[in-house]
Amino acid sequence: MHINQRFDGGNIICLDASDPGAVELQIRSDVGDEHKQWFYFQVLDARDQPCRFDITNAGQVSFPRAFHDYQAVASYDREFWFRVPTRYDGQTLTIEHSPETDSIYYAYFAPYSFERHQQLIAATLASPLVQADTLCITPDGHPLTQLTIGEPASDKKVCWIIGRQHPGETMAEWWMEGFLERLLDEQDSLSRQLLEHCVFHVVPNMNPDGSVRGHLRCNAHGRNLNREWLEPSEKFSPEVYFVREAMAKTGVDFCLDVHGDEELPYNFIAGAEGIPAWNKHMALQLSTFKSVLQTACPDFQTDVGYPMAEPGKANLTLCTAYVAEHHNCLAMTLEMPFKDTTATPMPSTGWSPDRCQRLGAANIDAIWQVLPLL
Repeated sequence: MHINQRFDGGNIICLDASDPGAVELQIRSDVGDEHKQWFYFQVLDARDQPCRFDITNAGQVSFPRAFHDYQAVASYDREFWFRVPTRYDGQTLTIEHSPETDSIYYAYFAPYSFERHQQLIAATLASPLVQADTLCITPDGHPLTQLTIGEPASDKKVCWIIGRQHPGETMAEWWMEGFLERLLDEQDSLSRQLLEHCVFHVVPNMNPDGSVRGHLRCNAHGRNLNREWLEPSEKFSPEVYFVREAMAKTGVDFCLDVHGDEELPYNFIAGAEGIPAWNKHMALQLSTFKSVLQTACPDFQTDVGYPMAEPGKANLTLCTAYVAEHHNCLAMTLEMPFKDTTATPMPSTGWSPDRCQRLGAANIDAIWQVLPLL
């Protein structure tokens, strides 16, 4: 048996693989050592062997409670990911599975590779409605790509959609696939109508360096990008710095920041309640969007989410709070689970790439319905 993590997004430290029934592993920290939780590794030459993988530092990760009632994902072809028996005792995360082939992959959630990201950009550019701009070259040498969809005009609303500020939250880019596919579907009358009234600026992956490095939250300089919006550094958090500069040029009427939540088994939205500029109209915009999205996709719910910030005490280092305050617009954070959804479970796959894509597509309905309020 061999354990491999030397690939895009890979993350594991193998301490001992001499016995397939007692493999000892650890999760590698992000740069800066503040965060760790994402894991992704390959197992070779263990066909038909009962394997037990003990991740012994699971109790020291960023969100240890996330491993309660959690099942890891596995794949033979890195296309279809299924859940495998997993348990957590408060210190060690144990995965037990007998691979059916000589190569299998295990991960925290279905990975989304930089190669697939590049293919997503290429596929989107096949549409004459799309233009791509490189906002910067990241510290590790990756392009930070902004897609502009639709023709900008003074009478159109400006919508910004960004995802994967936290690179381990790969569900955000699976969501992007579903959203972009529907938005660019010429046969979809709602998308056609939406593009007559809006222009979209989309950054499918805000953190390509962290994605390739196998990080949970940080970029190549160890910065948590969703804590950099108030005073981003061109050197240490260029991803936020240049997106914020682009927003300043275009203006923002609507902003959706797409994430994953480690602990909560729900899809939900966090708004900008608590910013100094919060008012009744913003509250109406937010409630309208959430209500329509819940109708369009029952996997989304509004009962469980984050506690609202007290008036005037919102954290303006976060994208949603910063953008809502400085652009006086509807800004939201969409969260998806690493686990399964409690209300609409699918035990074999849990929350999955396909379900992310379907939720992404459903956001078209919600944006259309909230448009008159923007």
